[in-house]
Amino acid sequence: MKNLLKFLLFVGILAAAISALYDYRLKQGGSKPGGRAAEKYTLAAAATIEPKQVATLDALSSERRALITSVVPSVVSIRTSKKMPIRRQQMDPFEFFYRNQRQFRNPQEQAMVRASLGSGVIVTEEGHIITNNHVVDQVDEIEIQMHDGRTRKARLVGGDALVDLAVLKVDEPNVKPLKFGDSDGVQAGDFVLAVGNPFGFEETVTDGIISSRGRPNRVDGFGDFLQTNAAINPGNSGGPLINLRGEVIGINTAIISRSGGSQGIGFAIPSNSVKNALESLLKQGRIIRGYLGIQMRTLPRGQTDSITDGVEVEDVIPGSPAAEAKIQPGDVIQKFDGRQVRSFTELRTMVSQTELNRKIELEIVRQGKPMTVATELKEQPVDYQTARAPRPQRQPPRPGPQPQPRRPDPDEPLEEDDLQDDETALAGIEVGELTPDLARRLDVPPGVRGVVVTNTDGAAGELRRGDVIEEVNQQPVTSVAEYRRVVADLDPTGTHVLSVSRGRTRSFVVLRSSR
Repeated sequence: MKNLLKFLLFVGILAAAISALYDYRLKQGGSKPGGRAAEKYTLAAAATIEPKQVATLDALSSERRALITSVVPSVVSIRTSKKMPIRRQQMDPFEFFYRNQRQFRNPQEQAMVRASLGSGVIVTEEGHIITNNHVVDQVDEIEIQMHDGRTRKARLVGGDALVDLAVLKVDEPNVKPLKFGDSDGVQAGDFVLAVGNPFGFEETVTDGIISSRGRPNRVDGFGDFLQTNAAINPGNSGGPLINLRGEVIGINTAIISRSGGSQGIGFAIPSNSVKNALESLLKQGRIIRGYLGIQMRTLPRGQTDSITDGVEVEDVIPGSPAAEAKIQPGDVIQKFDGRQVRSFTELRTMVSQTELNRKIELEIVRQGKPMTVATELKEQPVDYQTARAPRPQRQPPRPGPQPQPRRPDPDEPLEEDDLQDDETALAGIEVGELTPDLARRLDVPPGVRGVVVTNTDGAAGELRRGDVIEEVNQQPVTSVAEYRRVVADLDPTGTHVLSVSRGRTRSFVVLRSSR
């Protein structure tokens, strides 16, 4: 017992001695065990510039904060999930094409669950949310996260693959909707904010200006795009483009990019088109498109003394409103319902935003003589694209039989031969037909039509194997043969813009010819 007491006393004395030595070294400025001597430092006590010297910038910053604070609560993050059956010991060789998506396997159900991210904006007091159709198309579950962190299940009210808009509904009281602005009044140089969920970072705000308006929509005549330099990245899809009054003037939908990220060229669906689509989806359950039933080309400005603006009719679809108005090939449409027509895109937008079954007047020039005709816009028929008169080709397709792709068995892995290679006039790009099975494997939205990139070289490095080319310089390409015809007419030394779908991400790719 005594030995134990002596041992404990010795330990206590030793601990006290070590502690005293440690305190002594600290007081003498010695270094801590494993550290270094303390450094003397003095922080700056004053700013380098007085606030009154940058009062305008300070006010701008304050106003920008107020604007952002007012709109961010109405922007939501959208998370979707979809179960995709898989087979044991089989890998889809195109998994690496999926972008902005998180995948994991459920071992019990032997399925791959794909979780995608997107953005949306609340636009009604009842909880309706606008987003892009490709964000929520063909998914099993939709969940939205609100500004305060609350998550709610959302119901898909309706969507349209061509205009790429969808309407969701969330049952949540006291939501704060944003007002639609007038996109027709937007001008290049207007200040804008882009709000969304890029790469999963909620409530990200970027600013910029309207770079241009009236950029052609690659797949639909329902409205044309606004172009902005506000940074838009994957995950921003469906988020709003906001003006200085906190109004929605567009829905972010696509980018031009060499890297897959923002390069200062983004596109938004104008708010007037969005509003029309929203009301059509809520009232009719689908988007109602009006049409005239003509093929046309824009006249060069100043082509003649009497015609400075307008679009020339190349052909008229039988049985269409244009045919009923007795419009003829060669007529030049100068005014639509009293509004000046300066280009094909303007006329197309006017038609899309006009109420159906209402009498409208067209001011035209026929063989140099002005005249007025009347008609009523009708709903565009389902087979409108196939009923259109064929455009003359400047160069006939290549002679000889065309190679046919082998249609893959939906139950077998996708192999190299499932993508039929085919040389094209765009150097380094080989394409094949987009079959339904291949579209399913590449997770392409149902509304996408085009050709699949099967191989590229360094000259076309922005494209990747598995991309779907929908348009070349605004001309749709729905087959390899049609792709050949379009690229055969391209300037071999020019710059070409391709509309591309990479999985559920749709963007533009700019290529410069190597020739």
